[in-house]
Amino acid sequence: MPVLEVRDLRVRYNNTGPEILRGLDFSVEASDFCAVIGPSGAGKSTLIRCINRLVEPSGGSITLFGEDMLALNARDLRRMRRRIGMIFQEFNLVNRMSVMDNVLSGRLGYTGSLRSVFRLFPREDVEKALELLARVGLSDHVNKRADALSGGQRQRVGIARALMQQPDLLLLDEPTSALDPKISRDVMSLIRDLAREFDVPVLCNIHDVQLATEFCNRIIGLQDGIKKFDGPTETMQKANMEEIYAMEVL
Repeated sequence: MPVLEVRDLRVRYNNTGPEILRGLDFSVEASDFCAVIGPSGAGKSTLIRCINRLVEPSGGSITLFGEDMLALNARDLRRMRRRIGMIFQEFNLVNRMSVMDNVLSGRLGYTGSLRSVFRLFPREDVEKALELLARVGLSDHVNKRADALSGGQRQRVGIARALMQQPDLLLLDEPTSALDPKISRDVMSLIRDLAREFDVPVLCNIHDVQLATEFCNRIIGLQDGIKKFDGPTETMQKANMEEIYAMEVL
């Protein structure tokens, strides 16, 4: 059974506006590292944010871990979001907080905001955060403020924070767009290795097609809110790329 099933997904931001997503169908399996590619404005980021209802679909269905995401009330939605780790384009860290506190914020769904204000995290959470920071190469930066880090280091904090949730699905929203090419490759390699290590599937909106083909086992190609390709990375041909990016000069 797929971890995620999307059927006839549609999104428009107002009643008279155009559809941003137009009838998308796809699924994500437990072993997938799935890239969503396409030109700017294709609906990639909107799609990622629909999965955990940061954007509300206007039609269709999203079944996650066997549950209908669009039927969940506020309480059940909070419960489900605990199971979804998200890594953002702009890192989404609290700059004035330390690296350690930013990583521990990944446990807010379990600990609660009041306990977090007073840093009353269980010992096992602190130990887990230290292990993750070591795993992403930031053991020497635990007490630094987040705004004292480089872009690549900040994204590594974001990765560790997402994994602190012990997620069953990772959503990546342009995780490398603010990074230079070498750091981008390092970050994608780290995410792939950690996804395998923690046995968690990934759905990744990414602008860099080369990174998508290098690190992802499956690709979904969007153009103007419509799916143009969906299959294993090795089956994507030049003709598929030309169709996905038909409205752009490659």
